[in-house]
Amino acid sequence: MWSLWPFHLALVLYSLLSVVQVETAPCQTCRKLAENFIKGLEHTANKNFGGGNTAWEEEKLAKYARSETRLLEIIESICDSSDFECNQLLEQIEDQVETWWFKRQQESPDLYEWLCIDELRLCCPPGKFGPDCEECPVGAGGVCGGLGRCEGDGTRLGAGECVCDPGYAGELCQECADGYYREKSSNGTQAPCSACYHSCKRCTGPEDYKCLDCKAGWTLHDNKCVDIDECGTELAKCPSNTYCFNTDGSYECRGCDQACVGCMGGGPARCKKCARGYRLVGAKCLDVDECSEQTMPCPGLNEACVNEEGSFRCECADGFLRRDSICVESLPPSGPEKGLFEDMTDDEVLVLQQMFFGVVICALATLAAKGDMVFTAIFIGGVAAMAGYWLSEKGDRLLDGFLRGR
Repeated sequence: MWSLWPFHLALVLYSLLSVVQVETAPCQTCRKLAENFIKGLEHTANKNFGGGNTAWEEEKLAKYARSETRLLEIIESICDSSDFECNQLLEQIEDQVETWWFKRQQESPDLYEWLCIDELRLCCPPGKFGPDCEECPVGAGGVCGGLGRCEGDGTRLGAGECVCDPGYAGELCQECADGYYREKSSNGTQAPCSACYHSCKRCTGPEDYKCLDCKAGWTLHDNKCVDIDECGTELAKCPSNTYCFNTDGSYECRGCDQACVGCMGGGPARCKKCARGYRLVGAKCLDVDECSEQTMPCPGLNEACVNEEGSFRCECADGFLRRDSICVESLPPSGPEKGLFEDMTDDEVLVLQQMFFGVVICALATLAAKGDMVFTAIFIGGVAAMAGYWLSEKGDRLLDGFLRGR
């Protein structure tokens, strides 16, 4: 019958689980399943009933109330798809749910009691625990005196012992726990337990001077609990390279300063011995500057010493790179070399062009002034040639390239 349910395919892998596995399923899962079933009943209570109060509608509602259709609708909404435990249990108890729906519902209307307690034996009635549903300890105020809970209450698990509320102790939680005292009652009933001063194990009141006994790490003096300084006794046991630091009721082991090998407290002034790379200066272990004290702390060529706290390191000098543990000269960046005037602006290049032209003309004019016809001819021809060439775009590019080194 249930093979028609939409969720059945998703749960087919669980069909191999045995009845023994069902019996060990948690009680709370069964309880939640039963509660969700009842919610489904309420949700579908007036479905398919128009409210006209006709005999036909009443007959239709009566048929739907105990129908397989309604059962399937309720079942589909019992467990979330992500609730593994609920779906696992539901897959295993399909026969029991069907039996209750069609045959036992009227004589046993409480699904939780019939299914989870009587049929599957996963739960116990309230106030009972264990495989045989034994009675939980009961005191004047109820289970565990009304001041605690019974371990395993309502399940087939647990030992039935009382787990007391904070401040209470004893088999039925009727006593005050350590660190609490019984207040005075004004009406003859048992007064509640209240907290002592934080260092008191037993007391007669909340004040620090009403202690009867002290917690560990404290000692009683004139009804007050005084802190024990474990660091001044043999009670403190700290590992090497740590020191004892006293706290209220206890102590801590804290690490020594990095300058120390063993210490009696925090900081470089409490060292028993200075660590490597440190030296005792006055009362403190201070860092040794190996770079200034050693002749050659870095023996490699082109290496520079850099001091560090408690040590030093060797780095390659500027312009050198470490390669195979050796500092070698770094290569210049790749690319064409710049010309002599590569970084000059265009205006600066133009001025240089004019100066160059003037120098050449002056040199030729000087030679021509000597009266030599040859130099005079060269001068006149050179002026004419240079003037024409200078004015051409090609000449400008040539001179510009010369000045820029290209």
